[in-house]
This record gives sequence, C-alpha cells and structure tokens, in this order.
Amino acid sequence: MSRSTLRLVLLISFCHVLVHVYELSFASVEQLVADEFAVDTGATGWLGFGLRVPFGLFALLAGWLADHWGAKRLLLVYLLGASGAALLAWLTPALGMLFVVMFSLGTFASIYHPAGVALISHETSPENRPLALGYHGIFGSAGIAAGPFLAGLVLATGASWRQYYLVLTVPGVLLAVLLFFRLHHAPYRGDDDRKAPPPAGDDESHWDCYFLLMAAATLSGFVYAAVMTFMPRYLTEAGVRPERFLDTFLPAIGLGGARWNPVSVGNLLTGAVLLLGILGQYTAGRTARPNTLEPMIALTFLAVAPCLLWMGLATGWMRVCAAALFAPLFFMHQPLFNSLVAKYVPRRRRGLAYGLSFTIGFGIGSSGSAFAGKVKSTLGVHGTLVNYGTLAAVSLVVGVLCLVLWRRHRAKGRIADVPGPPLDDVGAMV
Repeated sequence: MSRSTLRLVLLISFCHVLVHVYELSFASVEQLVADEFAVDTGATGWLGFGLRVPFGLFALLAGWLADHWGAKRLLLVYLLGASGAALLAWLTPALGMLFVVMFSLGTFASIYHPAGVALISHETSPENRPLALGYHGIFGSAGIAAGPFLAGLVLATGASWRQYYLVLTVPGVLLAVLLFFRLHHAPYRGDDDRKAPPPAGDDESHWDCYFLLMAAATLSGFVYAAVMTFMPRYLTEAGVRPERFLDTFLPAIGLGGARWNPVSVGNLLTGAVLLLGILGQYTAGRTARPNTLEPMIALTFLAVAPCLLWMGLATGWMRVCAAALFAPLFFMHQPLFNSLVAKYVPRRRRGLAYGLSFTIGFGIGSSGSAFAGKVKSTLGVHGTLVNYGTLAAVSLVVGVLCLVLWRRHRAKGRIADVPGPPLDDVGAMV
C-alpha cells in the first residue's frame, strides 16, 4: 500500500472512530439526562432507540446514495450533519426536542458505514484492500471503547452532559475540513475498480443462506443495542470505586484534578471493558477459514449466552469481570458475519447487501434499547436479571440459527475445504 493510500485510509478510519463515539454518546450520558428531566429508564430507553433506529434503518438509503451521488460527498454530509446535531443537543431545552435531536444524530451517523467502506473499496486495489479494511475495523473497535472513555474524562472535569455534546462538535468539523482538502486532490479509482474482473469463485450467490443470516443479525442487533445503551449504568450501579487508582494514574498523563462521580467512573469502566472487543475481532479474523465461518459464529453466540446470564446475576466487581468476558466474545462475531455476507452474496450486490445488514442489525435491532429500558423501569431490582436472562436466551437462539445455517450450507455442498491463509480482512466489520 502506498503512503498516499495509507494516509487516506487512516483519515477515513478516524471518521469510523467518530461514528461510534456518536453512536454511544447518549448511552454515556443517559443517567445524567434522566436526572435532569426526572424520568426513568423507560423514557431514556426510547431516547436511545431514537438515536439507534435511524442509525440502522437509513444505512440502506445511504448505500444507494453513495453509489449514485458519491461516497466523498456523503462523508462530508455525515461529519457536518452529526456535528450540527451535537450542537443542537447542547442547546436543547426539552425532552421531546432531545428525541428529535437524537433521531437527527442517528440519521447523519447512518451515512458513514456504507459510504466509508465503499470509499475504501474504491480507493484501494484487490491486493491491499484486506489490509486497508483491517485498519478500518480496528479503528472502529477503538471508537466503541473511546466513546464512554471520552465521556468519563469530560464529565470528570465537572462538565454537564450538554457540554459533552458541545465537545463532540469539534472533531466532526475538523475531520470534515481535513477530508475535504484531502479528497479534493485525491484521484478516484471507483470506475476502474468496478471494471476489474472478479476473482474465480468470488461471484457466487446463496441468497437463502444470506436471508437466514439476516434473521440472526436482527436478534444479535437486539442484544447489542440492549447491552450497549445501558452498559455505563450497569457498571455504575456495580458500586465499584477505583478512584484511588485513577488519582494515581491520571496525573501522570496530565489529567490530574478530576472530580470523580459514579457516572464518570462507570463510563471509564465501560471504555476499558469495550476495548477488549478488539481482541475478539482480531482473534476471529486471524483464526477463521472460509469453511469454518458458520461453526465459529455459532459457537461465539452460544458462548456469549452464559456471559449474559452471569451479567444478570453479578454484583460489585463481578459485574466488571462479566462484562469484560462478554465484550471480546460478542465482538468476535463481527468479522465472521461480514465475511459470511461476502461468501453468500455476489460482488455486484455486496454494497446493497451490507447496507441491508446494517439496516437490520442497527435499525430493527435497536428495539433492544427500548426493551431493556422498559424492563429496568418496570421490574426495578429484578429488572437486571430478567433483562440479561432474556438476552442470554436470544443469544442462544442466534447460536441455533447459525448452526442451522451451517447445516444448510453443508447439505448443499457449498463449503470449500481449501487450505489457505487466515482471513486477513479482520477489519471488514462494523
């Protein structure tokens, strides 16, 4: 990969970091919003749903627009629109208006995945594309962890949740400026890439398997939204207080004088836990083979189920341990899932297929936020066990669906038992 291409890929990957910071922005301040407006988790669950549902549902439209209008322009719309929505969150006076703002933020953020992945695929060659997508995926995982971690640091300075959203306007505008000047002078390879002949065996279609995979994606998206929306609250309510460690470590990097509160500590713990997701994605990407994708993703979800049940039963530091085990196991499914999409869908339809997968996983699956909030507010102290117990059952169903997918694919003789290197596209993930 040339230095010019690498710089472009890294710049787009920073946009990937930011989209996950925006995605998790409300979860990071959910408790403070609930306190200010005197509402319970039932109401904040709907606010989280309001951000997540357009984040997924509009991805299909964004993919179509990227093909017809240009991925470069759409990335600029994403960055400036999301920054503007964050600015409106800072100014929002009422709870109803905040729902509209969250919906707007989710709408602009939905543009990134289909546009960003499409742009990388156009600006790279078949030889260096897996490496480029690898960088892209690792940055996305870092963004998932960076969202709550950044919130924890900002809130520890005494800032309000509104001021946190004001902070989030800055990186979007800066990246938009950098992207505009960088892409303005960059040659566009899209036409040449579309004319390139597909490699042998890389243009097959197995739509029955693809739609069975989409059923699994709906349920896994439900689990993702339910867990991620309330992860900071879950760890805050664990009651652990690592302030002594933080007061020793942070002054060493110039962040001394922080005023720790339970919410900021919960966000820092969430960031640390989610950072472990990188290990799961890397491990799955490096160890999987084309003929082991289905059994590996099935085993992943079957292993996630007891972790979710443990999260429902755990208290104190055991909550941190349970969440730390859940993160790498759960995020293992992402490189496996995206590799399966490429396995079942012909090249000429993969953009649309990935757009649909984002729509289903992030859009329909976003109902998990509303479900988790309603269970928590209705059942009180018993809500945690019921919530995570239900999510454990859903994860088991996903595992069974993937086993059915494996058997169906084998029955049709579609598994190619060809030795080869591990899947290098560890970053072909959300």
